[in-house]
Amino acid sequence: MANMFLMFYLSMIMFLFGCLVFVSNRKHLLSTLLSLEYMVLSLFIFLFFYLNFMNYETYFSMFFLTFCVCEGVLGLSILVSMIRTHGNDYFQSFSILQC
Repeated sequence: MANMFLMFYLSMIMFLFGCLVFVSNRKHLLSTLLSLEYMVLSLFIFLFFYLNFMNYETYFSMFFLTFCVCEGVLGLSILVSMIRTHGNDYFQSFSILQC
């Protein structure tokens, strides 16, 4: 029981550190995407332990992982298209008015 609460707290601390990195680092798109994936991983850990604690089916976690993979692929495709058009992944060189 205490182990379960430790995992809850650990996943929430992981999520908060991911939010901190996401907010503080605005230079490269790749580091922003990595911090988003770290936050998704911590949310998955929290969801998995919560579903196990409440004795629910963990089938919903497969849906969550599917949407997380789609989110990661979409982010990487935006990164690749940005590198092809602008030559780097700096946010400073990217302007919304050029789209």
